[in-house]
Parts: sequence; structure tokens; C-alpha cells
Amino acid sequence: MANPIEKVVRKIDHFQQSHTPFAFMFAIVKKFGDDQAGALVSNLAYSGLISIFPLLLLLVTILNIVAAKNPHFAQLVLNSALAQIPIVGSSLGHNIHALHKSSIIGIVVGVIGLIWGSIGLAQAGVFAMEQVWNLPATLRPNYIKRLLRSVLFLLALLLGVIGTSFLASFATFASHSLVVALVGDIFSVLLNIAIYILIFRILTPKVVALAQLVPGGVVGGIGWTLMQALGGYLIAHDLKSSAIYGTFAIVLGLIAWIYLGSEIAIYSAEINVVLAEHLWPRSIVQPPLTSADKASITFQATQNQRRPEQHVQVWFDKDEKSEKESSTSEPHASSTQ
Repeated sequence: MANPIEKVVRKIDHFQQSHTPFAFMFAIVKKFGDDQAGALVSNLAYSGLISIFPLLLLLVTILNIVAAKNPHFAQLVLNSALAQIPIVGSSLGHNIHALHKSSIIGIVVGVIGLIWGSIGLAQAGVFAMEQVWNLPATLRPNYIKRLLRSVLFLLALLLGVIGTSFLASFATFASHSLVVALVGDIFSVLLNIAIYILIFRILTPKVVALAQLVPGGVVGGIGWTLMQALGGYLIAHDLKSSAIYGTFAIVLGLIAWIYLGSEIAIYSAEINVVLAEHLWPRSIVQPPLTSADKASITFQATQNQRRPEQHVQVWFDKDEKSEKESSTSEPHASSTQ
């Protein structure tokens, strides 16, 4: 016999399952928990934290070379890159200096080393997408393909910085026109959405179609834009004192910023999966399990497939009786061969 608390929870559960917006939002949170995505966020944030300094050093080194011919463009790109971390970006810029080598070979070796050191962030992103989509090992890219995806990821980040630099120059030119400034903001949101979709495409194995990555890309791009706006607001209204930019504040601000950005990325990816696999409504209290519950549990099990000749089968007791219903061992296309 259900206790009073369970009765209340089951009423809430029935309500959320009966209303699509609430069911969808709960399904995203539930999927996040099923994937233990908090660990994915932490891994992504850690990789981002230890990668951001070599990435900035790489950018500053390249721009130092570019500045010999076009100093204005080099400074604009650097400012746009630092603006992606509006609370502590300027302080980071003052503490990052270009590599200075006496030969071209020294610069090339240094740049290659920085790229190699920055690849960890992309590797963490590839792993996160594989986990979120619950892909078995047979559908995950090998080391060479992951390495190639990592390089493409870094190029996508560079493309994003160049794009934001162009929009920043456009906004400066049109600073006295409200209409033009509004158009610039719209293009900024569209650029962030496009970069998110591009990065999702690079980090996610091709078994997932591009169309399935668009919804999360839209949410992620808008979320990142709002983060930028919030950072700008805090600087303009609450963080004017230079005392806040001590070393301790820089580290804490950077960690918080990267962690929030990582959460936006993972939740956006979860939205893609929930939509693509129609993983809602989910139940708060079991039994009974909904069809979405069973599908999600099945994905978690078949994710452990390691070899093409291995087959993973999942079944559930139907209505708490001894009858069993088979569930496919291939929740993703070609998961077994």
C-alpha cells in the first residue's frame, strides 16, 4: 500500500507525464542523470581549464606574427577571444605572452606542442558525445579519427573567434545605430548557433544524423549568448572594482565560467538525444516503467557492446508479471553486426 508521500509524488508524476512541456524537461534531467553527465561536465570543465592557457598562448603567438602586417586585426581577434570569458578574460590577456623563438623551426615546434596539449579538450568532448548518445564501442571512432576530430574542433574554435571578431568590428562601426546594433546582435546569436552545430557535428560520430544535432545547437548557441550578455552586465554594473581581478578571483571566475559553459553543452546534447529517440515521458516513481524508461535503460545496456560479434539483449517483466517482452539489442543503427 502506497504511503502518503508516494501518493503525492505519483500525482506529480502523472501530471508531468500528461503535459508535454513538463514531461520533456523532466526527461532531459532524467537522461542527464542516467548518463551520469555530471561527471562528463566535470571532465569537460577540467579539460577546458587546463587547455585554455595553451590555446590562448597558441592564439597570441599566431597573432603576434599577424600583427607585423595587420596589428589592428590581430588586436581585434585577441579581444574577441578574451571577450568569450567576459569576467576574467582581460586579466588573462595581460598574463599571456607570445612565444618568441629565434627560428621558424622553433615556432613551428612550439605551435605543434601547443596544439597537442590542447587536444585533450576535444578528446573530452568526443567522449562526452559518445556517452550522451549511448553509442556502443563498435560505433565509436578509433584513435586516428578522434585525433582528426580534435584538430577540426580546434579549427572550429578559431573560426568562431574570427567570426566574433568580424561582428565586434561591425558593432563598433554601428555603435550609434540602434537598428544596426540589433541586427549585429541577431547575427551574433546565429553565429553562436552555427558554431555549436558545427562542433556537435565534429564531436559526434556520423551514425548520428546532422538534423538530429540542430535542436541542441540552437539551445546551446542561445545559452552561450545569454552567458556572454550576463558576463557583460556583471562587468558593467557589479564588477567595476579592479580589486576583484586578483589571481584568486581569476582562477575562480575562470573555473565557474568554463563549468557553466560545459553544462550548457552537455544539456544541449541531451536535448538532441531526447528528441531524436523520443525519450519522454519518463516516470518519477517506478513501477510502472514508461516506454521511454525502457528505451533509455536499453540504451544504457547496449552501450556496453564491445565487439561486432557480441550481442546484448534486454527484456522487462511486463506489468510486474512473469511475461517478458523482448527489447531490441540495436537501439542505434548498425549497433551490432
